[in-house]
Amino acid sequence: MSRVVARLGEIAPGETKKFVLDCGGREVSGFVANVGGALHAWVNRCRHVAMEMDWVENRFFTEDGRFLQCATHGALYVPDTGECVAGPPCGKSLYRVPLRIVGGEVWADCPDRLPDG
Repeated sequence: MSRVVARLGEIAPGETKKFVLDCGGREVSGFVANVGGALHAWVNRCRHVAMEMDWVENRFFTEDGRFLQCATHGALYVPDTGECVAGPPCGKSLYRVPLRIVGGEVWADCPDRLPDG
């Protein structure tokens, strides 16, 4: 099921915002990341261990803002592609949540693929 997760301009570059989608009766936690002005959304689940990634509530970026970091094992993901570049799940990518802009609203749709469990 689609839902509005933000308004344009609400999430500054280098910031994130969490949301929850109902995908076929299953709650899917996700987050939107503003990467240099472009919005990307991911399922909030590390590809190594089935845990949410934010190290502090709604904080996903490394201190230098270059990567998204999993709080559990420190895996690093490229924020615009979701590709893991350091840590246990290297070679895997985060599950992308499709976004679309309607008027001034940012809508998220259920991902094509969902993590197991």
